[in-house]
Amino acid sequence: MSIFSGLLAAWISADPTPSGSPTADPSLITTSPGTIGWVMTALVAVGAVFLIFDMTRRIRKVRYREEILESISEEQAALEEAAELAREQAARDHDKR
Repeated sequence: MSIFSGLLAAWISADPTPSGSPTADPSLITTSPGTIGWVMTALVAVGAVFLIFDMTRRIRKVRYREEILESISEEQAALEEAAELAREQAARDHDKR
């Protein structure tokens, strides 16, 4: 318990004020990402745009594939139905003879 009480006492006695210079004027302090920061930000933005276009292209391709497969399956179902009707008609014609 002595370690805990020592840490608690140190935490309570800690000064809550910032340790920076109180006389520094915030308007005089300037920070900038610099040239490297601007270049890296531009690269990330270009990469994000590229990924968005690539994702859109891939989603469109998958959607077109699904539409094509659906139309092919509809055509196959229509052909199978027509073949079944032809078999039934042939069976009826054969029974009439």
